[in-house]
Amino acid sequence: MFVALAVAVLAIGTGFAIAGAWLVLPFAGLEVLLLGGAFVLQARHATDYERVALERGRLKVEVADGRRLARYELDARRVRVDVDGAQVVLRADRQALELGRHLDDESRIAFGAELKRRLRT
Repeated sequence: MFVALAVAVLAIGTGFAIAGAWLVLPFAGLEVLLLGGAFVLQARHATDYERVALERGRLKVEVADGRRLARYELDARRVRVDVDGAQVVLRADRQALELGRHLDDESRIAFGAELKRRLRT
């Protein structure tokens, strides 16, 4: 998709340059560079995720954000889930971890309520 857009923009810019409006071509090149940068930024975060697992009294959280991967393991009995407006925050000891960043507000609140319920049992 990017190559097709880049070729089209550069072809149009080249056409204008041949017709005598040579200043269009550098701006077409700049447009292609900015579009490429936007594609790279989007691709970097396309696979972001948050994984939550409750296993044998341990709450395991894995957060992938861009190239960074963080893993947390918390004692499920000491974890407190705060659903504050549109935020779900896990609190344990001195740690605070926000979850549900990729969900809409309604789904985030439902996720927080379900997580609270599962941690109580």
